[in-house]
Amino acid sequence: MSIVLTLSVLTLALIAFMFEWLPIDLTALVVAVVLMLLGLVTPEEGIAGFGNSATITVMAMFILSAGITRTGAIQVIRDWLMQWGGKRISQQILVMGLLVGPISAFINNTAVVAIFLPIIEDWCRKQNISASKLLMPLSYVSILGGTLTLIGTSTNILASGLSQQLGYGQFQLFQFTGLGIIVFLVGIFYLAFFAPRILPNRKKPSSGSLSQDYGLKDYVTEVVVTSRSSLIGQTLRQSEIQRKFDLDILELIHNGSHFPQPIADKIISAGDILIVHGSREDLLSIKDQRGLEILPDVKFNNGSLETELNTGEEKIGEVLILSNSRLIGSTLKDLRFRQRYNATVLAIRRGQELLRERLGKVPLRFGDLLLVQGPKQSFLGLQTTRELLVIEQRDVENLRMDKAKIAVAICVGVVAVAAINLIPILVSALAGAILMVLTGCLKPGEIYGAIRWDVIFLLAGLIPLGTAMENSGATQWLAKPILTAGSNLSGYWILLFFYIATSILTSILSNNAAVLLMIPIGVEVAKFLSLNPLGIMFAITFAASNSFMTPIGYQTNTMVYSPGGYRFIDFIRLGTPLSLLMAVVTPLFILLLYGL
Repeated sequence: MSIVLTLSVLTLALIAFMFEWLPIDLTALVVAVVLMLLGLVTPEEGIAGFGNSATITVMAMFILSAGITRTGAIQVIRDWLMQWGGKRISQQILVMGLLVGPISAFINNTAVVAIFLPIIEDWCRKQNISASKLLMPLSYVSILGGTLTLIGTSTNILASGLSQQLGYGQFQLFQFTGLGIIVFLVGIFYLAFFAPRILPNRKKPSSGSLSQDYGLKDYVTEVVVTSRSSLIGQTLRQSEIQRKFDLDILELIHNGSHFPQPIADKIISAGDILIVHGSREDLLSIKDQRGLEILPDVKFNNGSLETELNTGEEKIGEVLILSNSRLIGSTLKDLRFRQRYNATVLAIRRGQELLRERLGKVPLRFGDLLLVQGPKQSFLGLQTTRELLVIEQRDVENLRMDKAKIAVAICVGVVAVAAINLIPILVSALAGAILMVLTGCLKPGEIYGAIRWDVIFLLAGLIPLGTAMENSGATQWLAKPILTAGSNLSGYWILLFFYIATSILTSILSNNAAVLLMIPIGVEVAKFLSLNPLGIMFAITFAASNSFMTPIGYQTNTMVYSPGGYRFIDFIRLGTPLSLLMAVVTPLFILLLYGL
């Protein structure tokens, strides 16, 4: 009965992950609670994930990555990229891979892509090439780089924790680096040769002006309040023109003075100029009904619209909806986006599709790129939320560049003491996180914003599921069919089976969930067939980390989806052959390097 209950919970969890009825971290917590209610794990086992060494290590690594990011220690790489990139796309991918990949071995690859995404876009603009040629390779090389060391991804750290829990000890920091280097080099040479040929020019080279790239000229204009207007003497809130006409008032100009958001309580006078975002139909309606005059379009020619939207304390920028965002499925109107973030969405880029009308009624999707205008202070607020990613090159003056060498030294120290087994990686990572604060690389309040809490709660919620599968015997039951088939197969084919099975699970679930499910089964198979469990664990870990086939399989894939103007099929065309190549190469070199 305990096996039936455990597998029932597992099945429901898999369905919930696939259909995303709830955010995946909340789903994981529900799983942990259900397991405790059914008595499949004790309360102590149910909450053990929060104190698990893997969970705490991942949390500390997020803080270390933030320290590197906030001090601008990676900015120097941008100059090397510009210097050595050359003119040919193959060379650019190769140079980008050799620079970005090793960074991803020690810093969370989501943070790495967040830093390099605007850098690569700017590089593409200067080279007059489509960003779609380089952004997907950027995501892939960061994923490949994460397999170089234990701390490259949360998946590696989780696999190490599972290995210890199953009695085989933790992975050493560079234990699978030899395999990682081979896989990494195979991957970037594949990308350098095939990506320029497979990836189409999905997105035109950027003009350098967001307003031009999003075609705002016909959707943002100036209207003047005439002496006969019914709005005179009212505030914008009282007039309700934004609600009734589906318009956004971006700015009010009174007697030559600019008043940015919030302006809902500003009283409207004759002669005032409103900078309005909306469709032609709504602009014509408000002109006829409320006594406004639309100023000539010439006002916004030659790039002056960009200047108008970036005046004083105002700015315009792009904001990405992340795959774990709780905004997905809601509309801007439901979210009261303008009120919540004090910023206005002017357009939405969804892959190749560009939406500029009736935005308040459009359900948001993962990978949506929002063109947002508002006070600069509002963008600082947007940068602190885990629901969104502001895509912009950080100004050097906003970085603690004087602390960059200290941050790098701390990370090198963390790696060095863990590499020589002086202290466990858990302890060195926590010590490094504390030093980041004590040395001023991070402010105390920033450490909480640096942590991906959705990942932490996902790990903490799913670890009890692995415990329940072990306690109930479900792992052994699931391993039996594989044992029956595997007894007639060579070691290579067993590794290949686990690699492919894990890759499929990762594409529909998440990499961490796939590892938690597959490693106990793989170890059980290894025990009965007298194989090296380390080899199977490595195959599963690499398969879970190397997710290339879909934009939702890995967070960094989602991050480049809309900025690159990609279609879903683009990931399949470039990622599927790469995944198959990795499935062939990885088991082969596991056998050669570690044996089975």
